Amino acid sequence: MKNLKRMKRFLKYLLFAFLCDFAFTIVVHAQVQSGFISLDCGIPEDSNYTDESTGLIYTSDVAYIDTGESKSISPELKSNSLVQQFLNVRSFPRGTRNCYTLRPVQGKGNKYLIRARFFYGNYDAKNKTPTFDLHIGVDFWQTVPALNDLSLAWRSEIIHNPTTDYIHVCLVKTGDGTPFISALELRPLNNSIYVTKSGSLSYVERWDLGSTAEKYIRYGNDVYDRIWKPLVYDNTTSLQTDLTIEPNRFQPPSIVMSTALTPIAAHDPLSFTWESNNSTDRYYFYMHFAELQANQTREFNIYLNGELWFDEPVVPRYLHTTTIYSRLPLNHQKYEFSLNQTNNSILPPIINAIEIYNVTQLLNSQTNDNDVDAIVSIKLMYGLTRNWQGDPCAPKAYVWEGFNCSYDAFNPPRIIFLNLSSSGLTGNISLAISNLTMIQSLDLSNNKLTGQVPDFLSGLAALQVLNLKGNNFTGPIPVELFERSKNGTLSLSIDDCGSAPCNKKKNNVVVPVVSSVAAFFAVSIAILAVLWTIKKRKQVVTKVVEETNRNDRSLEFKKRQFTYSEVLTITNNFQRVVGKGGFGTVYHGYVEDTNQVAVKMLSSSSIQGYKEFQAEANLLMSVHHKNLTSLVGYCIEGTDMGIIYEYMANGNLGRHLSAEDGTYVSTIIAGTPGYLDPQYYISNRFTEKSDVYSFGIVLLEIITSQPALPKGNDKTHIIQWVSSMVHQGDVKNIVDPRLRGDFDVNSVWKAVELAMACVSHTSTRRPTMNYVVMELKECLTTEKTRHEMESTDSIEMTHMSLESDLLPLAR
Repeated sequence: MKNLKRMKRFLKYLLFAFLCDFAFTIVVHAQVQSGFISLDCGIPEDSNYTDESTGLIYTSDVAYIDTGESKSISPELKSNSLVQQFLNVRSFPRGTRNCYTLRPVQGKGNKYLIRARFFYGNYDAKNKTPTFDLHIGVDFWQTVPALNDLSLAWRSEIIHNPTTDYIHVCLVKTGDGTPFISALELRPLNNSIYVTKSGSLSYVERWDLGSTAEKYIRYGNDVYDRIWKPLVYDNTTSLQTDLTIEPNRFQPPSIVMSTALTPIAAHDPLSFTWESNNSTDRYYFYMHFAELQANQTREFNIYLNGELWFDEPVVPRYLHTTTIYSRLPLNHQKYEFSLNQTNNSILPPIINAIEIYNVTQLLNSQTNDNDVDAIVSIKLMYGLTRNWQGDPCAPKAYVWEGFNCSYDAFNPPRIIFLNLSSSGLTGNISLAISNLTMIQSLDLSNNKLTGQVPDFLSGLAALQVLNLKGNNFTGPIPVELFERSKNGTLSLSIDDCGSAPCNKKKNNVVVPVVSSVAAFFAVSIAILAVLWTIKKRKQVVTKVVEETNRNDRSLEFKKRQFTYSEVLTITNNFQRVVGKGGFGTVYHGYVEDTNQVAVKMLSSSSIQGYKEFQAEANLLMSVHHKNLTSLVGYCIEGTDMGIIYEYMANGNLGRHLSAEDGTYVSTIIAGTPGYLDPQYYISNRFTEKSDVYSFGIVLLEIITSQPALPKGNDKTHIIQWVSSMVHQGDVKNIVDPRLRGDFDVNSVWKAVELAMACVSHTSTRRPTMNYVVMELKECLTTEKTRHEMESTDSIEMTHMSLESDLLPLAR
């Protein structure tokens, strides 16, 4: 049994090592760091780097916004102490509103810290910082003020719980200068913290009290990447400890909680005052306490403006965090807090950290998620370059060009009018249009659309106007569209028909005769078509052969070409079938009597199979890696086409994961159900990010020992299954049960999160493979270390974390 477990562990290590190695061959651009989004605005597309002070991975913002210009700050303001995110900016000289679109993997209904940072750095040589507004979603968030000192930076933060999957951060020109941004960051939070009665929370202050270090504390110490500023009040003294402070659910960093303030005079109250700039604003205060001195009594009451604020004495726990906050917002012009020692206390009051937030009411509704998804898909499919940014329908002042929307007090806005006329659209009518279920008017005229007019247009119940003129459609028009046009519920415009049905209306007496003649004519045509097909079959085959031979020049004769008779010899007349591929059957064979090969033959009836044949042949010819099967040769002889590649005598990944007996040949290629990037259905092309998606599926298969798509009636995709388990926090039941819990939970969580990031529906959210390699190696190292420690009977494990030394504007 022990040997079997060791073998299984070893197999897992080999699989992870294989993934790490193979991952180097794929390059894409996106990111994931515990769900973080970290954008350095203005750096070149596809750029990324690891920040020296935090260890966070920052990427270019290009994938998140369609507009703006990249600029560098003035050389005079560059220095070694400047954080890297402040070396460049994205500037927006055109347009009133320019928006970033964030779509965190956790989705709507979850809480996020969103932070925008601005360092002007005289990038435009005007020596004057602009002022402009920030919007979150469809609501005003904050004004970015003009700063007198060019070396100063501004930071806007909000704790926000979005009601849609899309989070728009918009920079809005107000007339005084050009908006710009240096960095944009999103951090998932625990939903149980920073709970408000209504609204979101805009950052005002966050103090690390008692700290004498001239540095800010953030990620590496703070799991949520909150930025803590050191502060010491007058008439106070600092306390500190080198011991670790246990967190509560707010998780203030131990390094923040390890310092505190206490009054210089032992019996004096600990007092501090803070004033609001606006008497109508409402605030939440969060006070964090931890006892730093052992075996002595400390007890005090908290007063606000002379009245007891917390109704019982506070007794901080030794080396444990306690947080005191109000459940309702406070509304005062001036806030005078006093912490007064009780008669039972030996020690004076103490406080370790304070956070202050302003309530920001976000009252407007964003456009319905399904409508937004549809429009995003349409934009991607047709490569539209219109200035569609932020929310399509709201605020009303910024409704997208070519749109009209419906609004009411109880539901999100819906798209009811879409004009895409003369937009250079090509290909078929996008299936995504079927998701615009409230659309009333759709204008697709004067484009280059082809194919049939799809039936799903008939299913748009609210549709009243449909203009399809000026395109190149073929085939019949859906009957229901004509019926609706007849009864006056739809105004239909299409070439050769105008707004009336193509089947012109006849009088009632003629209709039965016409119908009978039409039926006879249709049957006659069908019979003639069959006879013609039989008669011309040889000519049709010849035509396919000619077209095939022309197209196959793209394969470039890089490998040995076999004749069909040689293929018959290799496979012993196709004696042994070892699998079924995407375009035909796979046979076992021998080349030169000793080298085992797999021969995949194209089915003569498969047009799609021919495309897959080209895709797989080109892939195997162009990619060379020790962990990928190698191409031996191919056969192209008339309609007989096949790929010959090395035979995997030890089976494929599926065999190792399922531990089944027998011999397998991998027939998975790009496009296999379960592995295909969903973005392919939108763009009809594969990218490097498609490879990342497929890689993520394989990684999930390795972790779970489950297939991408199960056999039988249950067609639940592995992504859906893992996602549901992750939402339940049930990682142990995700992992291959044969491991019997013999794994490090943190390592597994990291691997699962990494895999789920790879299979993100939105390709721009997928991580770079360099990052995937780094994370997988870290998982592998963690597991190896754990087993090494177990082998030496050690149960102690040290967790190291990075310590930030970020100064104001400093690295």
